[in-house]
Amino acid sequence: MPMSARGVFVSIEGGEGAGKSTVIAALHAVLAEGGREVVATREPGGTPEGEAIRELLLSPGQHLVPEAELLLMFAARAQLVRQVIRPALARGAAVLADRFTDASFAYQGGGRGLDTGHIAELERWAAGLRPDLTFLLDVGVAQGLARARSRGGEPDRIEREREDFFERVRAAYLARAKAEPGRFRVIDASQPADAVREAAVAALRDWLRQHP
Repeated sequence: MPMSARGVFVSIEGGEGAGKSTVIAALHAVLAEGGREVVATREPGGTPEGEAIRELLLSPGQHLVPEAELLLMFAARAQLVRQVIRPALARGAAVLADRFTDASFAYQGGGRGLDTGHIAELERWAAGLRPDLTFLLDVGVAQGLARARSRGGEPDRIEREREDFFERVRAAYLARAKAEPGRFRVIDASQPADAVREAAVAALRDWLRQHP
Protein backbone atom coordinates (compact mmCIF):
# COMPACT_ATOMS: atom_id res chain seq x y z
CA MET A 1 0.00 0.00 0.00
CA PRO A 2 1.55 3.36 -0.92
CA MET A 3 2.64 5.52 2.00
CA SER A 4 0.25 8.26 0.92
CA ALA A 5 -2.71 5.87 1.09
CA ARG A 6 -2.14 5.01 4.73
CA GLY A 7 -0.37 6.29 7.78
CA VAL A 8 3.21 5.86 8.90
CA PHE A 9 4.25 3.10 11.29
CA VAL A 10 7.29 3.91 13.45
CA SER A 11 8.62 1.66 16.22
CA ILE A 12 11.18 2.26 18.95
CA GLU A 13 13.26 -0.62 20.27
CA GLY A 14 16.02 -1.02 22.80
CA GLY A 15 17.12 -2.87 25.89
CA GLU A 16 16.71 -1.91 29.52
CA GLY A 17 17.66 1.69 30.31
CA ALA A 18 17.97 2.76 26.67
CA GLY A 19 15.80 5.85 27.25
CA LYS A 20 12.87 4.98 25.00
CA SER A 21 10.34 7.15 26.86
CA THR A 22 12.29 10.38 26.29
CA VAL A 23 12.78 9.64 22.59
CA ILE A 24 9.17 8.58 22.08
CA ALA A 25 7.92 11.91 23.42
CA ALA A 26 10.19 13.81 21.00
CA LEU A 27 9.24 11.69 17.99
CA HIS A 28 5.55 12.07 18.88
CA ALA A 29 5.93 15.86 18.65
CA VAL A 30 7.57 15.63 15.21
CA LEU A 31 4.95 13.26 13.82
CA ALA A 32 2.15 15.49 15.13
CA GLU A 33 3.42 18.54 13.24
CA GLY A 34 0.88 19.82 10.75
CA GLY A 35 -2.00 18.40 12.76
CA ARG A 36 -1.44 14.75 11.91
CA GLU A 37 -3.05 12.25 14.25
CA VAL A 38 -0.51 10.21 16.20
CA VAL A 39 -1.51 6.96 17.90
CA ALA A 40 0.95 5.80 20.56
CA THR A 41 1.05 2.13 21.56
CA ARG A 42 3.13 -0.04 23.83
CA GLU A 43 4.00 -3.72 24.02
CA PRO A 44 2.91 -5.82 25.59
CA GLY A 45 -0.34 -3.93 26.01
CA GLY A 46 -2.12 -1.19 24.12
CA THR A 47 -5.59 -2.73 24.43
CA PRO A 48 -7.56 -3.86 27.51
CA GLU A 49 -6.82 -7.46 26.59
CA GLY A 50 -3.17 -6.71 25.92
CA GLU A 51 -2.78 -4.91 29.24
CA ALA A 52 -4.15 -7.98 31.03
CA ILE A 53 -1.58 -10.11 29.20
CA ARG A 54 1.12 -7.58 30.13
CA GLU A 55 0.31 -8.06 33.79
CA LEU A 56 0.69 -11.81 33.38
CA LEU A 57 3.93 -11.53 31.39
CA LEU A 58 5.70 -9.06 33.65
CA SER A 59 4.53 -10.11 37.12
CA PRO A 60 7.57 -11.37 39.07
CA GLY A 61 5.47 -14.19 40.53
CA GLN A 62 4.84 -15.86 37.18
CA HIS A 63 6.94 -18.82 36.01
CA LEU A 64 6.40 -18.90 32.25
CA VAL A 65 8.28 -21.22 29.94
CA PRO A 66 9.85 -19.41 26.95
CA GLU A 67 7.30 -20.80 24.49
CA ALA A 68 4.39 -19.55 26.61
CA GLU A 69 6.06 -16.14 26.92
CA LEU A 70 6.43 -15.90 23.14
CA LEU A 71 2.84 -16.94 22.42
CA LEU A 72 1.47 -14.51 24.99
CA MET A 73 3.50 -11.69 23.42
CA PHE A 74 2.00 -12.46 20.04
CA ALA A 75 -1.51 -12.85 21.46
CA ALA A 76 -1.29 -9.29 22.80
CA ARG A 77 0.28 -8.13 19.52
CA ALA A 78 -2.44 -9.69 17.36
CA GLN A 79 -5.09 -7.88 19.38
CA LEU A 80 -3.17 -4.60 19.12
CA VAL A 81 -2.65 -4.86 15.36
CA ARG A 82 -6.28 -5.56 14.57
CA GLN A 83 -7.88 -3.31 17.16
CA VAL A 84 -5.56 -0.30 17.06
CA ILE A 85 -2.70 -0.27 14.55
CA ARG A 86 -4.39 -1.30 11.30
CA PRO A 87 -7.42 0.98 11.82
CA ALA A 88 -5.11 3.91 12.62
CA LEU A 89 -2.96 3.36 9.54
CA ALA A 90 -6.06 2.98 7.37
CA ARG A 91 -7.29 6.43 8.38
CA GLY A 92 -3.89 8.02 7.71
CA ALA A 93 -2.61 8.34 11.27
CA ALA A 94 0.98 7.91 12.37
CA VAL A 95 1.48 4.96 14.72
CA LEU A 96 4.32 5.28 17.22
CA ALA A 97 4.98 1.93 18.86
CA ASP A 98 6.99 1.34 22.02
CA ARG A 99 8.34 -2.03 20.80
CA PHE A 100 6.92 -4.34 18.14
CA THR A 101 7.91 -7.69 16.61
CA ASP A 102 11.65 -6.95 16.67
CA ALA A 103 11.40 -7.21 20.46
CA SER A 104 10.33 -10.85 20.16
CA PHE A 105 13.29 -11.66 17.93
CA ALA A 106 15.55 -9.96 20.53
CA TYR A 107 14.03 -11.11 23.83
CA GLN A 108 12.48 -14.48 23.03
CA GLY A 109 14.84 -15.30 20.14
CA GLY A 110 18.14 -13.89 21.37
CA GLY A 111 17.48 -13.83 25.08
CA ARG A 112 15.53 -17.09 25.47
CA GLY A 113 17.12 -18.94 22.56
CA LEU A 114 13.88 -19.79 20.77
CA ASP A 115 13.90 -20.71 17.08
CA THR A 116 13.68 -17.51 15.07
CA GLY A 117 11.92 -19.42 12.30
CA HIS A 118 8.96 -19.93 14.62
CA ILE A 119 9.04 -16.24 15.56
CA ALA A 120 9.09 -15.25 11.89
CA GLU A 121 6.05 -17.43 11.21
CA LEU A 122 4.18 -15.84 14.12
CA GLU A 123 5.21 -12.41 12.80
CA ARG A 124 3.75 -13.30 9.41
CA TRP A 125 0.56 -14.87 10.74
CA ALA A 126 -0.30 -13.08 13.99
CA ALA A 127 1.11 -9.61 13.28
CA GLY A 128 1.05 -9.43 9.49
CA LEU A 129 2.96 -6.18 9.14
CA ARG A 130 6.25 -4.50 9.96
CA PRO A 131 7.04 -0.90 10.85
CA ASP A 132 8.07 1.44 8.06
CA LEU A 133 10.85 2.81 10.26
CA THR A 134 12.43 1.37 13.42
CA PHE A 135 14.68 3.18 15.86
CA LEU A 136 17.06 1.00 17.84
CA LEU A 137 18.38 2.81 20.90
CA ASP A 138 21.61 0.96 21.54
CA VAL A 139 23.41 1.13 24.86
CA GLY A 140 25.86 -1.18 26.59
CA VAL A 141 24.16 -3.65 28.90
CA ALA A 142 25.96 -2.59 32.08
CA GLN A 143 25.18 1.09 31.48
CA GLY A 144 21.57 0.38 30.57
CA LEU A 145 20.95 -1.79 33.62
CA ALA A 146 22.53 0.82 35.89
CA ARG A 147 20.18 3.45 34.47
CA ALA A 148 17.16 1.18 34.87
CA ARG A 149 18.04 0.38 38.49
CA SER A 150 18.58 4.06 39.31
CA ARG A 151 14.91 4.71 38.54
CA GLY A 152 13.96 2.66 41.59
CA GLY A 153 10.86 0.55 41.87
CA GLU A 154 10.46 -3.20 41.82
CA PRO A 155 11.96 -4.86 38.72
CA ASP A 156 9.50 -6.87 36.66
CA ARG A 157 9.89 -10.53 35.69
CA ILE A 158 12.05 -9.81 32.63
CA GLU A 159 14.10 -7.04 34.25
CA ARG A 160 15.22 -9.63 36.84
CA GLU A 161 17.11 -11.62 34.21
CA ARG A 162 20.90 -12.01 34.37
CA GLU A 163 23.27 -9.73 32.48
CA ASP A 164 24.17 -12.42 29.94
CA PHE A 165 20.48 -12.59 28.94
CA PHE A 166 20.53 -8.88 28.08
CA GLU A 167 23.82 -9.26 26.20
CA ARG A 168 22.07 -11.79 23.94
CA VAL A 169 19.11 -9.43 23.56
CA ARG A 170 21.40 -6.60 22.50
CA ALA A 171 23.28 -8.81 20.02
CA ALA A 172 20.00 -9.96 18.48
CA TYR A 173 18.79 -6.37 18.10
CA LEU A 174 22.03 -5.32 16.41
CA ALA A 175 21.85 -8.31 14.08
CA ARG A 176 18.31 -7.32 13.09
CA ALA A 177 19.45 -3.77 12.38
CA LYS A 178 22.39 -4.95 10.30
CA ALA A 179 20.12 -7.24 8.26
CA GLU A 180 17.61 -4.46 7.52
CA PRO A 181 19.53 -1.17 7.22
CA GLY A 182 16.77 0.39 5.15
CA ARG A 183 14.27 0.12 8.00
CA PHE A 184 16.48 0.58 11.05
CA ARG A 185 18.12 3.70 12.41
CA VAL A 186 20.57 2.80 15.18
CA ILE A 187 21.00 5.59 17.72
CA ASP A 188 23.90 5.61 20.20
CA ALA A 189 21.94 5.72 23.44
CA SER A 190 25.04 5.84 25.64
CA GLN A 191 25.08 9.60 25.04
CA PRO A 192 23.33 12.14 27.30
CA ALA A 193 19.54 12.17 26.89
CA ASP A 194 19.50 15.46 24.95
CA ALA A 195 21.98 14.15 22.37
CA VAL A 196 20.03 10.89 21.96
CA ARG A 197 16.78 12.78 21.49
CA GLU A 198 18.30 15.18 18.96
CA ALA A 199 19.83 12.33 16.94
CA ALA A 200 16.52 10.47 16.80
CA VAL A 201 14.56 13.58 15.81
CA ALA A 202 17.07 14.40 13.06
CA ALA A 203 16.84 10.84 11.71
CA LEU A 204 13.04 10.95 11.71
CA ARG A 205 12.93 14.30 9.93
CA ASP A 206 15.37 13.02 7.31
CA TRP A 207 13.25 9.88 6.77
CA LEU A 208 10.04 11.91 6.46
CA ARG A 209 11.65 14.14 3.84
CA GLN A 210 12.47 11.06 1.81
CA HIS A 211 8.96 9.59 2.28
CA PRO A 212 6.54 12.52 1.86
